[in-house]
Amino acid sequence: MTKLVLRADASGTIGAGHVSRMVAYAERAVARGWEVTFSGSVDNAEWLAARFGELSVPVVLSVPFEGFDAVVVDHYGLGELREEVNAAGALLVSIEDDVFGRRPADLVVDCGFAPAPRPDDGSGELLRGVAYAPLREVVRDAREKRRGRSPAERPQVTVVLGGGTEWAGTVSALLHALRDTELPFVADVLVRGEPVVPEALPGQEFRIAPPGPGLLDLLVETDVAVSAAGVTLLELCCLGVPTGVVKLVDNQETGYRGALDLGLAAGLGSAAALADDVVETLRGLLLDADARRRYSETAASVVDGQGVDRVLDRLAELVG
Repeated sequence: MTKLVLRADASGTIGAGHVSRMVAYAERAVARGWEVTFSGSVDNAEWLAARFGELSVPVVLSVPFEGFDAVVVDHYGLGELREEVNAAGALLVSIEDDVFGRRPADLVVDCGFAPAPRPDDGSGELLRGVAYAPLREVVRDAREKRRGRSPAERPQVTVVLGGGTEWAGTVSALLHALRDTELPFVADVLVRGEPVVPEALPGQEFRIAPPGPGLLDLLVETDVAVSAAGVTLLELCCLGVPTGVVKLVDNQETGYRGALDLGLAAGLGSAAALADDVVETLRGLLLDADARRRYSETAASVVDGQGVDRVLDRLAELVG
């Protein structure tokens, strides 16, 4: 039996994206009959980490690498690990996002929309591109549920912008931009912290709640989403949800530009400076059903939800 360690952390500042990706790996590895352990902190991602319990995957703060066949690391803050992991008799699989989290490894995975050229650092094999994007089981299930749905009378908007409290100000700016479209909608705003919610115009409604396990249920019925250019954007693409995307932090620059270049989402600018035409972009998403359909069909065709299995297929060959 293949034994696997998944190493990642979550917190109020890191967000929950790394743990979300490791849940996807745990699901597909357990389905293969592999023995899986998660190592790291799950603060601010408890609702995601609950899935480890359902899968009977132990969650520990740290674990020695000896006795495992492979270690999957999804972490920007850890440095070189290949020598330590290999010395313990295991292969290192490193998940990176362009230069963020980059380290030499036996198997390197970058599931960005348009990965930039990578210098040769002695790594073994590179698996690069959105074909390797890890999507959780609930996302793949929600993708099927969305098929054939009809738009709501008032557009359903979901705003989901990072797991940390520091984005409340950016959320406030986006809610004001939504209000200023002067169009009717119902907006579910999933955010930690206390954004300043504008006074809604007639036909508009804002509902504020923290991120939680009900997100996928909301997205199944969502007509337009507003998201950061991270893990959630990949999930929205897989579901085929037309999305306005924001670059929250520097490590999302490549994903942001790649998503726009591939026609997967509409650009709203950055957390530091929303685009001058953000109101018009949001108005277009709310009004133009043909544009929403194009975004939906393009995104769902590019992100098919099979990325983890492609990685684990190759890892199984290397372990074998």
